[in-house]
Amino acid sequence: MSTAPEAAKAAKAAKADPKAAKAADAKAEKAPAKAAKPARPAAAKKPAAKKPAAKKADAAKRPAHAPGRLAQILVAPIVSEKATMAAEKHNQVLFKVLRDATKPEIKAAVELMFKVTVDSVQTVQHKGKVKRFGKSIGRRDHVKKAYVSLAAGQELNFSGEGA
Repeated sequence: MSTAPEAAKAAKAAKADPKAAKAADAKAEKAPAKAAKPARPAAAKKPAAKKPAAKKADAAKRPAHAPGRLAQILVAPIVSEKATMAAEKHNQVLFKVLRDATKPEIKAAVELMFKVTVDSVQTVQHKGKVKRFGKSIGRRDHVKKAYVSLAAGQELNFSGEGA
């Protein structure tokens, strides 16, 4: 039982390689015709199980973030020339954070510790360099950095002035 697309493919194959076309015809004659699978009635299909749509209700029951975890999320502020430029240009503050910290956790930690409003958080995974220490080879630690964008009019001051 041949369909139109299969016939077209066979015709193209015959033009390209006559030996391959003869081999394909021989295989088709030797192989017994496959019996068509009996069609299952539509009523025999099992209905797909629906997932509960109560995600919002579950989210309301859960605590937002564990306060102990939020205190550990921010490892240290990053004070560098690049961080200063980001602060001046985009009103962003850079932090070194835990490697498994998520953006919502970082946002909640900054808002909790510094009492500011955070617009957004961008993260960067910085892979540690492989360095030599004398004869032995070592590697610096991997670091996750968070660029925290503050709302307009908000600022963080790490120098201690005006506190």
